[in-house]
Amino acid sequence: MTTAVATQTIVHEVTINATAARVFEALTDPEQRRLWWGRDGRFQTTLVESDLRVGGKFKMSGTGFGRPFTVTGEYRAIEPPRLLAFTWLPSWQAGTSETLVRFDLSETDGVTTVRVTHSGITPEGLEAHQGWAQILAGLRSFAER
Repeated sequence: MTTAVATQTIVHEVTINATAARVFEALTDPEQRRLWWGRDGRFQTTLVESDLRVGGKFKMSGTGFGRPFTVTGEYRAIEPPRLLAFTWLPSWQAGTSETLVRFDLSETDGVTTVRVTHSGITPEGLEAHQGWAQILAGLRSFAER
């Protein structure tokens, strides 16, 4: 007998005045990701390590709400410049399982729509994963420079 666990999905979308190639680069280049992945006064990423290949691992570290944090994961899909998917395991949520984050990029006339879909979240973990609007705002600001 198997027991099904109810999971939730979060979806956010943003339009960025930059090419999909530029946005994909900001998402996948470790140094660029470190510069924009954060929110002033709340959390800041200070280190990104990345083995950008399907099956490759990544690790992001920083400080959030005055405490250190780490997010680890594994790349599941990489299709430049339109798709990036990876697992997500944050240190701030003890006892949680990996979830899946997927970025879909669609460009028209140099303007890119980015949709992030974060799936596999348990109802108990839903509150801890509400920062995607801020993350996308940081990506937009950085990529449009």
